[in-house]
Amino acid sequence: MITPTISQHNRLTEVARYFLRLGFLGFGGPVALVGQMERELVDGKKWLTKDQMRESIAICQSLPGPLAIQVGIYISWLRGGFWGAWVGGWCFILPNFVIVAALGALYVHLGDLQPVTAIFYGVSPAVIALILHSCYRLAKLGMEDWLQWAIAAVCLAITVILQAEVALLFIGAGIVGILYYGSLFTRTPTTLPGILVVPAAAGPIAPTVTGSTLFKLLLFFLKAGALTFGSGLVIVPFLEQGLVQQYNWLDERQFLIAVAIGMISPGPVVITATFVGYLVAGFWGSLVSTVGIFLPSFLLVLIVAPLLARHRENANVQGFVKGAYAAAIGTILGACILLGKIAIGDWLTVLVGAISLAVLFRWKVSNPLLIAATAVVGLIAYPWLQPTWVMVH
Repeated sequence: MITPTISQHNRLTEVARYFLRLGFLGFGGPVALVGQMERELVDGKKWLTKDQMRESIAICQSLPGPLAIQVGIYISWLRGGFWGAWVGGWCFILPNFVIVAALGALYVHLGDLQPVTAIFYGVSPAVIALILHSCYRLAKLGMEDWLQWAIAAVCLAITVILQAEVALLFIGAGIVGILYYGSLFTRTPTTLPGILVVPAAAGPIAPTVTGSTLFKLLLFFLKAGALTFGSGLVIVPFLEQGLVQQYNWLDERQFLIAVAIGMISPGPVVITATFVGYLVAGFWGSLVSTVGIFLPSFLLVLIVAPLLARHRENANVQGFVKGAYAAAIGTILGACILLGKIAIGDWLTVLVGAISLAVLFRWKVSNPLLIAATAVVGLIAYPWLQPTWVMVH
């Protein structure tokens, strides 16, 4: 076993520090988090180039699992190698886990968290604004021609019509990218089949009826992490089907509270799994649910990332990346429309969303500051207005 050099130790330390901070202060869902990483690590710290960032987004969006965590793992791998990926990824997750597990404990021991609905009311439209602003930045980073915009438009329409992100969209868009940007006359390396086969290989994982509750939770969330693509919104119907209808672990109200916790807490929305696990089986339930939802991301990114690095200059790989990136933009915008139906329901939420978007384009306001301000708005306005639609539709 090779002993890490001082330089490697330093890189692991800086990766750990950055992702601990991002995990604690990163708000706004996957697109906002990826946009923050792009702003701070490409423009600020210069850890990677714009091309590497574009490549990381495209390949992570084409794999099942939470986008922001996967991009964080990929960037950590570029910066610190194999151990950098594990350190950066789990440091990204750890603050979210602690915060959401604590909220789960409060909910279980103190009853319903009454302020959650009020905070959800104020924060949700700001989250929509964060997603739109970050998507604008990502589009500037990687959208280059008419075909990418056409792919994005088709994916947006399909996402809205079907009210879900379709996994095959990313693979199909990647194939279109190969056909248009790549070279069919050049011998294709084994990279692309590897990319296409890995998601399919994750499929057989499924929860079983037998075994302990912890084991069922682990398998259920392994399946969720291995088979759901893109933003946290995608995982909501999957979780509702399993947690509420199949296993009866939660009722509808508890499920909506769990989704709200995932949305208003820092880090990726799928941290909802931690809250759900605590409600079902206490601390150990939260732990196994968190491991289950995120473990497939580490395995998939660490399998695919070295293949991409090895064949980065291949025209067909670049074509696949461009097509998948365009699909990512379209599906993220589609998910934003679907999420808007939950987040915006009256004049105040429209106003909060519009002002938040204007502030983001006009000033470099931090995500935590925006979230805190809109949370205060929700806490003040909700008791006065008493909107009945919040956390209902």
